Amino acid sequence: MPSEHFDILVVGAGLSGIDAGAHLGMSCPDKTFAILDGRDRLGGTWDLFRYPGVRSDSDMYTLGFPFKPWNNKKSIAPGDMILDYIKETAIEFGVNERIRYNHSVKHASWSTDTCQWTVQSEVGPDKELVEYTCNFLYMCSGYYSYEGGYMPDYPGIENYQGQMIHPQKWPDDLDYNDKRVVVIGSGATAVTLVPAMAEKAANVQMLQRSPTYVLGLPDWDPLSEALRLLLPANIASGINRLKNVWLAVGFFEFARKYPNPVRKVIRAINKRQLRGSGCDVDVHFNPRYNPWEERLCLAANSDIFKAIRKGKAEVVTDHIDTFTENGIKLKSGAELEADIVVSATGLNLVPLGGVSFDVDGEQWLPGKSMTYKGMMFRDVPNLAMASGYTNASWTLKCDLTSKYVCRLINHMQENGFQYCVPVNNDPTIEELPFVDLQSGYVQRAVDLFPKQGSKAPWRLYQNYVKDIFSLKYGTLQDEAMQFKKASADVLETADKPELDVA
Repeated sequence: MPSEHFDILVVGAGLSGIDAGAHLGMSCPDKTFAILDGRDRLGGTWDLFRYPGVRSDSDMYTLGFPFKPWNNKKSIAPGDMILDYIKETAIEFGVNERIRYNHSVKHASWSTDTCQWTVQSEVGPDKELVEYTCNFLYMCSGYYSYEGGYMPDYPGIENYQGQMIHPQKWPDDLDYNDKRVVVIGSGATAVTLVPAMAEKAANVQMLQRSPTYVLGLPDWDPLSEALRLLLPANIASGINRLKNVWLAVGFFEFARKYPNPVRKVIRAINKRQLRGSGCDVDVHFNPRYNPWEERLCLAANSDIFKAIRKGKAEVVTDHIDTFTENGIKLKSGAELEADIVVSATGLNLVPLGGVSFDVDGEQWLPGKSMTYKGMMFRDVPNLAMASGYTNASWTLKCDLTSKYVCRLINHMQENGFQYCVPVNNDPTIEELPFVDLQSGYVQRAVDLFPKQGSKAPWRLYQNYVKDIFSLKYGTLQDEAMQFKKASADVLETADKPELDVA
């Protein structure tokens, strides 16, 4: 099979993949690289999800790229605006020219003999197998399956005569005007969908087994807007970025340390937002867990609370007994009639895009490994992944990771190394779950994901400030990272020109 070689291969053309491409172009200009994406358009999540009201639940000063200032009043932006921003960035930094679409990466194999990864990809509708080789493999493929979201095995679903939808596969032609809608779930997607659908539907009911923390905030910040209008774009964006980072990190740390006061404040805000609505906050907005044991939901402009006050939306806290012909019968005996049911029940998480790996002929499973600085893997050479924070914007960590990868690649070139590999020589390090959130979608897949270690550099801190010092300014050489040179015959072969290139 003909094989094409690149210095770096990036898998995924979403937010993190475009970020990686921009950094590689700026920091490693003499390196060849390509971006492989299984879909026919860039954008990742922001092109895939098309449900009503889809938006970020992080502000764009931190979700956006630090090298491409966000220049819009809306800091909590709708999905189409985010997608346009990603496309503009890809064109401006020449990343769009590096993307190879309809390339679904299936397998990657590392050979220490050649100091290369061999990557196999299925291309196009006929799934033609195409092979690439690269020196460094950077996985920017996100954390969930693009094939479909999590759909529970609902009892009696075969009896239901209405339309059942998962937000990940939203029909383009869905007409919900004057329809009765039930949205199952209480996470970020449900909190977004309910007020958006309530604008046209006859009524929308959000059915939840247990409440979630929901905080209503405006989709723009007067201080951020003033800075944006008064200062040059890059300075204003940088200040707003730092301000919002400190607010997010500070709130997270405070909530974890003092959960009861934070719980009381959020409930007090909810009561004020729902005053006169008849909605019982103590029943429907009083979670059993502490703040930030699961991800907190953001309601832009308090839209879900406004929809409830107007009588266009309702929250129902109960358990499903069975689906009926006309809707859902609950454990309490009540029945919710619905023309449309939206199962906003989460994602199917998969590590590293679901790609299979082997290292020197031995199968490698991410779930059996441990992460180094939250981005590389124990005993696996020249492989990194971009993953974001659970308590802050996804792009914050991904951008730091891309900068680190560029530093690593340049360090190896400058010092004549062909590969680097994290090795754990500390027997006192304990393995811990990669993410400590208790959310159902996380716990369903926790064994598939790599572990983190009990102390640095294997510890995943979920703290942007600490990661700045570790990834942006920290040393590349520590007790865990080993840099290796290839044998003389490998170097001699590498100096020869490629003869069989597709």
